[in-house]
Amino acid sequence: MEFLKTLDSWVWGPPLLILLVGTGIYLSIRLKLLQIIRLPLAFKYLFSKENNNDNVQGDVSSFAALCTALSATIGTGNIVGVATAISAGGPGALFWMWIAAFFGMATKYGEGLLAVKYRVIDKNGQMSGGPMYYIEKGLGNKWLAKIFALFGIFVAFFGIGIFPQVNAISTATKDTLNMPIELTAIILTILVALVTIGGIKSISKVSELIVPFMAVFYIVGALIILIFNIKEVPGAIAFIIKSAFSPTAAVGGFLGSTVMMAIRNGVARGVFSNESGLGSAPIAAAAAKTKSCVRQGLISMTGTFIDTIIICTMTGLVLVVTGVWNSNLEGSAMTNEAFRIGLPIAGIGQYIVTIGLLFFAFTTILGWNYYGERCTEYLFGVKGIKFYKFIYIGLVAGGPFLKLDVIWTLADIVNGLMAVPNLIGLIGLSGVIIKETKLYLTTVDSKKKLRTVDSIQ
Repeated sequence: MEFLKTLDSWVWGPPLLILLVGTGIYLSIRLKLLQIIRLPLAFKYLFSKENNNDNVQGDVSSFAALCTALSATIGTGNIVGVATAISAGGPGALFWMWIAAFFGMATKYGEGLLAVKYRVIDKNGQMSGGPMYYIEKGLGNKWLAKIFALFGIFVAFFGIGIFPQVNAISTATKDTLNMPIELTAIILTILVALVTIGGIKSISKVSELIVPFMAVFYIVGALIILIFNIKEVPGAIAFIIKSAFSPTAAVGGFLGSTVMMAIRNGVARGVFSNESGLGSAPIAAAAAKTKSCVRQGLISMTGTFIDTIIICTMTGLVLVVTGVWNSNLEGSAMTNEAFRIGLPIAGIGQYIVTIGLLFFAFTTILGWNYYGERCTEYLFGVKGIKFYKFIYIGLVAGGPFLKLDVIWTLADIVNGLMAVPNLIGLIGLSGVIIKETKLYLTTVDSKKKLRTVDSIQ
C-alpha cells in the first residue's frame, strides 16, 4: 500500500495536473471558449431527431453513444469520488473539480471530434475509434497508440471499470439492504455477463434506458435536500470557493488540508468522474451514427457538463450544507449519511443514494467493458475480445472482496497513466481540431444567417 501511495503521488504530481488542465486551457483558448458559446447548440444536437438517422455510418445513435459514455462516467465518482475528494482536500476540492470540468469540456469536445474523424470498421463490421486510432492515423505514432490501448485495458480491469464500482455496490447493498457480499457478487456477475456479451448495441440499449432515469432520480433527490436547506446554500458555495484558495482548518473528524491537497484531489477525482482527457469517452463517440465529427464532438462535450457541473455539484453541496463533510465517515457512507440527514423522512435519503449508486456503478461497469473491448481489439484483433470478456467478468466476481483504499489508489494510478498518451495526441492534433471546427461552424453560422434573412423578408 505504501508503494502504491508513493507511485500515486508521483503519477498525479504537478506535471500531470498541468498537462491535464493545461490541455483544456489551450484548447479553450484556440476554440474561443466553444464550451460556453456553443453549449446551447450542443444540447440542441443532443435531442435532435437526426440522431436516429440510419443512412449514415455508425453502430448506434449519437444519443445512445453519449448515454454509453455517460454510463461509464456517471458512476461512483459522482457519489463516492466527490466524498473522497472533499474528505481529503476539504470543500475547496469541489471548486477545483469545477475548474477541471470547465476546461475539460473543451478537451472532451476535441476527443469526440477526433474519434469520429479517424474511426475505422473492424472485421466484425463494428466501428472502432478513440485515441489509439487518432494517435496512430493522425500523429503517425503506432507505439504511443499501443501504449494507450494497453493502459486502457488496465483501467478497465483495475481502474474505473470494475473495482471501485463493484466495491461501492457491495458496500451499499450490505449496509442498506443487509445483503451478503457473496450474494451481491453472484448477482452482479450474472447481470454484467448477460448485457456485455451482446456488445455495443446491447450496452447502449441498457444505457439509454438507465442513464437518463438514474441522473434525474439522483438530481431530484439532491435538489429536495438543497431546497430544504436553501438558506445554507449561498454560505456553502462561499465556503467552497474560500477553501479552494486557503488551507482548511481541522474540524470534527476532518484533519485539515492544504491548497495543494484541494487542487490535487479536486482535479484527480474530477477526471475520475467525467473522464475528460482520459481518452475513454471518444471510444464510445466513435460508434455514433453521424456525418460530422464536429457535431459529435459538441454532443460529447455535454457529458462533462452533466457529470461534473450538475451531478457532482449536487453531491458536494449536500455534503457541505449537512455538515457531514467533516465527519469520520468516508466514501459512500459519507454521502449516505448526508442524504439521511437531509431527507430524514422514513430513511428516504439513504435509499436515494443506494439506488443511485447501484445504477451508476452498474452502468459504469458496462461502459468500461466496451472501452476495454475496443482497446483489446486494437491490440490483438477481434479474436482477443472473447478472452477479454471472460477476464472482465471474472474480475467483476472478485471485486467486492478488495479494500477501499487499495482500490482508489490503484484506480488513480492507471487513470493517470492512460491520460498521458491521449493528451499528447490531443495537443499534437490540435490543428486538425481547430480546422474542422472552423469549417463546420462557418457553414452552420452561414445557414443561420440565411434563415434569419428569410424570416425577415
